[in-house]
Amino acid sequence: MSRIVIFGAGGRGGRRAVAEAVSRGHLVTAAVRDPRRHEDLAADKVTLIAADVTSADDVAKAAAGHDAAISSIYRADLPSQEYYPAAAHALIDGLGREEVTRLVVVGVGSALEIAPGVAFHDQPGWPSAHREFSLGHTAELEVFRASGGGLDWVIVAPPPTMLDEHAERTGRYRSGDHRVLPRAEDAKPFSYADLAVALVDEIERPKHSRELVAIDH
Repeated sequence: MSRIVIFGAGGRGGRRAVAEAVSRGHLVTAAVRDPRRHEDLAADKVTLIAADVTSADDVAKAAAGHDAAISSIYRADLPSQEYYPAAAHALIDGLGREEVTRLVVVGVGSALEIAPGVAFHDQPGWPSAHREFSLGHTAELEVFRASGGGLDWVIVAPPPTMLDEHAERTGRYRSGDHRVLPRAEDAKPFSYADLAVALVDEIERPKHSRELVAIDH
C-alpha cells in the first residue's frame, strides 16, 4: 500500500486515477483547486484537499507524507504554454521539499513524434488552438528534462485521439517511447480507465524514468 497524491483529481483522468489507485488498496489524497466542486471524491481511503499545482508551497503541503504523485491537470482559462511549465516547476520544487521522488504525469498524444523532430501537432492543418495546447505540454516536458536527478518522473501520453470517457476498464495497454504508436484504422478509442491503469502501474512497478512514453491498445 502506498500513499499517492493526485493533482487534478477532479478531472476525467484524475477521477479515474483516484478510483484505480483506491481499487488497488492505496491511500489517496485528491488535490483539487476547489474541493466544494468535487465533494463526491471524498470517500474511504480518499482525502480531499485544496491545492494550486502551480504553487510549490501548495504542492509541498499536499505531498507531505506521501510515497508518489500523479499529475492529471488541466486549465482552460490559462495559456497552456504558461500553465504547464509553471506546474512542472512547482511540482519539481514542492515534491523535492518533501522527498517524494516518483511523479507520473498525464501527457497528450499530439506532443508525440510522427517523424524525427516532428510532433503530431506539427502536421499541416492541425487546428492552431489544439497545437497551442499541445505546445504547453511540450514546454512542460522541457522543464522536467532540465531538472536535476532528484525527481524520477515519467510522462504518459495516450494516443492523439479523443479518449473514451465511458468505456470500461480492460487493464490492457502497450507502451512505447516518444513516438506515436501505430494503430489500426478501426481501432476503438483509448479509454480514461485504461489510462489510469497505466498511471498506477508506473507507481507500483516503474518501467520508465525521466522520459515521455506513448501508450495505446
